[in-house]
Amino acid sequence: MRANHLSPARRRTALGLSLAALAAAATTGAGPATAAPGKAPAAPAPACSASYRIEQQLSTGTTWRMCWRYDTKAGLVLEDISYQPKGETAPVKVLASARLGQIDVPYDDGSVEYDDLTGFGFAQGLVNLAPAECPGGTIKTIKVQDAFYSDNPNIKGLCATTRARGHAYRMQADTGNRVYQEQGKDLLLYTVNKVGWYEYITEWRFQDDGLISMNVGATGSLSPGDYDAGDGRGWPIGKGARSYATSHSHNVFWKLDFALDGSRKNHVEQYDSQVSPPARGQQAPTNKTTRTNVTKELAGDAKNMRWWRVVSDTGKNKDGHARSYEIIQGATAKYPGRGFTRHDVYFTEYTPCEQFASNNPGCASGHPQSVDRFVDGQTLTRPVVWVNVGFHHVARDEDQQPMPVHWQGFSLAPRDVTAMNPLTPPALAGENGQPRPRS
Repeated sequence: MRANHLSPARRRTALGLSLAALAAAATTGAGPATAAPGKAPAAPAPACSASYRIEQQLSTGTTWRMCWRYDTKAGLVLEDISYQPKGETAPVKVLASARLGQIDVPYDDGSVEYDDLTGFGFAQGLVNLAPAECPGGTIKTIKVQDAFYSDNPNIKGLCATTRARGHAYRMQADTGNRVYQEQGKDLLLYTVNKVGWYEYITEWRFQDDGLISMNVGATGSLSPGDYDAGDGRGWPIGKGARSYATSHSHNVFWKLDFALDGSRKNHVEQYDSQVSPPARGQQAPTNKTTRTNVTKELAGDAKNMRWWRVVSDTGKNKDGHARSYEIIQGATAKYPGRGFTRHDVYFTEYTPCEQFASNNPGCASGHPQSVDRFVDGQTLTRPVVWVNVGFHHVARDEDQQPMPVHWQGFSLAPRDVTAMNPLTPPALAGENGQPRPRS
């Protein structure tokens, strides 16, 4: 079974090539991805050269700044990420680093399991993007030595553009006919990496209200040689019931190194809510939310009305509340077959060699090789967040040809980063706290 992947022989040949350091070069594309600065005071530039810098002021006034580089296994890495909405005189640092941590692909028949980042050339599979794939944006060139799908190591592979997302908010005034509404804008970055028959779109969306969304979309083709799983491990594709495409899972991990307000000293909190039946005289059930401080490394499981946030130890918003980012879990089909895929989120203490969620090649012999084993009781002083989102791919007739994109991912939502909605219109700027009638 080799659904959407190279054969083992081709993979071994490809991976036998030497892996050189990857770097960025010139840019090309349909238009600029960097806008002129707004009226806010000049902000310190990210700690990288201009070729590796992304700075985008969105039409609603928010500016995102970051650096980028390309890793020989993880692919695109974003660093030194900061967010500056209108009204903030300086950028707010959010993340020191954000990238993929692994794509684990086990097959339902048990014949094979791929670790696409560390074992099967994900980074070397970067492909060129046509200008039409990056409308209104810039395509940056990445140097990929021993690129699998190009004789030229300079791959036009990183799209930086902006996208409209629809309503950021809408509110009818209490009196009169006035409507407050804003159409939201996003900074969108993405690459496409081909691994055998699959093509992975790794997408990063930075919204003008501070929310960050991380998604991986799988597209490409079903493997033409993978049609023999007819006993519940596959689905019939094509005429009749002769060819069964083998089902498999995509377990995608992201690795996030927070640096809220520029400090790596952040802490983690877990929130759980419990609903109780109505007490005597009450009209509705009650709901009590409790906080648990996560002081030691944790392998966490999402539950109904449970969530986590990473909190700044050094910075507060203008209301005096600690800045934080909340982890919003995406839809997932959690794979129970491996220890490292059995949990939705992991909080580990920063250790330089712990870079990948499985088949981690950077640590010395004897060090744990998967994220579940990184969790060994250390106190969290510099927490690293690993998020696992799974998708069980049971093929369908509509998957050919080509295969529509199926997405999996999650979001980081600002919680008390600003004192009010960062897109608040001037007429409502005074309504912080107790509401009053609006006209």
